[in-house]
Amino acid sequence: MSEQPNTVYVVDDDAGMLESTQWLLESVGLQVRPYADGRRFLEAVEPEQTGCVVLDIRMPGLGGLNVQEELQKRGSQLPIIFVSGHADVPIVVRAFKSGAFDFIEKPFNEQLLLDSVQQALQQHQATSTRQQGDAQTDALIASLTRRERDVFLPLAQGYTSREIAEQLDVGIKTIDLYRARVMKRLGVERVPDVTGIAIAAGLLDPLELRTR
Repeated sequence: MSEQPNTVYVVDDDAGMLESTQWLLESVGLQVRPYADGRRFLEAVEPEQTGCVVLDIRMPGLGGLNVQEELQKRGSQLPIIFVSGHADVPIVVRAFKSGAFDFIEKPFNEQLLLDSVQQALQQHQATSTRQQGDAQTDALIASLTRRERDVFLPLAQGYTSREIAEQLDVGIKTIDLYRARVMKRLGVERVPDVTGIAIAAGLLDPLELRTR
């Protein structure tokens, strides 16, 4: 089961830093899951969980960059905010090249960390919402029968029932029937909404739309 969208996973082997970071984040209403080492964090987190990670770079055993690499292998899209008291350039560059959301040096300004965490949470929430929308769009299109799909794309492109009937070599009344069924399955009432679904699914380039 996924955590709430505002969950922040804090991973730091420094007990004092772990506790103070947890207190800071909870003071602004965020839900925090603290972990003293990277391996325990990886054992607890699931790829589909949402939120963000505040991750120490240098830890005994499994370091922050290794944790980042393992999360990527699992397909996790949790934004990672690295914190470190030893932010040498090669490490910072490697972290960002691997997709880090931010890199903050210890001791950090509290507001700087809070701002970064809020931005990471907002970005991840927006990404998750967009992906859910994409999945719903794909499911709607997959629900169409083969004949409905034949009508769906030219309808989305702006062709009239008569033009579609000529393309498919069937009667206009048949096309009108399929047109109504397509729109009902997709849950829309207007042709522009059909067009929007086709574009969102990557089946139609906006440049292919007909101009009347």
